[in-house]
Amino acid sequence: MFNLDDANKKSKEAVDTFVKSYTTVAQGFQAIATETADYSKKSFESNVAHFEKLSGVKSVEAALELQTAFVKSAYEGFVAEATKLTEMYADLAKGAYKSYEAPVAKTTAAAKAAVAA
Repeated sequence: MFNLDDANKKSKEAVDTFVKSYTTVAQGFQAIATETADYSKKSFESNVAHFEKLSGVKSVEAALELQTAFVKSAYEGFVAEATKLTEMYADLAKGAYKSYEAPVAKTTAAAKAAVAA
């Protein structure tokens, strides 16, 4: 038989779970946006400093050496940042799912019990 109190309780649990998940996702995206903005600012400042150095170079050899060092440094910085963002996205996904783990496990156990009976 349908029990209104049980339905209300389950509805409240579902909403609470959704709100927790949404909060985690919102905080995760905020952290990712902040990290991306910080990296962009740092990258821009690095580019400006490099072009200032490059404009003062007197020989082609020195310019090539400076450019090679800059490209290597920029690439390593990009790879490090991409790795960090990948980890942040993975943590975001784990955090978003975490609030659903208990309800899913409970529902799965109930379904297994119903099938077994």
